Amino acid sequence: MWMVRLALSRPYTFIAMALVILAGGILTILTMAVDIFPEVNIPVVGVVWSYSGMSAEEMNQRVLNVNQRVYTTTVNNIEHLESRAIKGVGIIKVFFQPGTDPDAGVAPLTAITATLIRGLPQGIGPPLIIRYSAANVPIAQASLSSQTLGEADLYDASRSFVRPGLAVVKGASLLVPNGGRSKQIMVDLKPDALAGKGLSGNDVVMP
Repeated sequence: MWMVRLALSRPYTFIAMALVILAGGILTILTMAVDIFPEVNIPVVGVVWSYSGMSAEEMNQRVLNVNQRVYTTTVNNIEHLESRAIKGVGIIKVFFQPGTDPDAGVAPLTAITATLIRGLPQGIGPPLIIRYSAANVPIAQASLSSQTLGEADLYDASRSFVRPGLAVVKGASLLVPNGGRSKQIMVDLKPDALAGKGLSGNDVVMP
């Protein structure tokens, strides 16, 4: 009850305080920064390896395990690693210690992976290194299915038609399609004919 008696004895003081709080609230709302995806420091960096046709088990043994062993001994401030392998794709999540700047971890990861490519399966390309943030969290996922087209045709349609159509959207960030099978051309060689022209199988392999 003492607060009520104080308010009744000093009404102008409480009115002034209420006006100050109201003005401060309005000023705060007007000056507050608004962002759909605010910048959140998430100390996680993803390393995505891709090799078309490689099984998940082989991707895990020949690519992911090799990289993880090297990362733990050459990159600083790593808290732990997580990895996942599916057919043709391997993903390594590098979790840094809290408070670590993820940008500082991207540079050593890029340098190390560049040196590791020489010891990985022949033909594998450099990985895609992604810094995780609230701005690149997927907000939409699309899947394709067909009763008449095969996996290779669906993959080609998503990569050649659907993805380019979405890429022109302002602010959109797209990854390569996942799943399906890429189209392949099988060529049978005649070793005797190649030898007659002084060629080997490697000489006719397309880059």
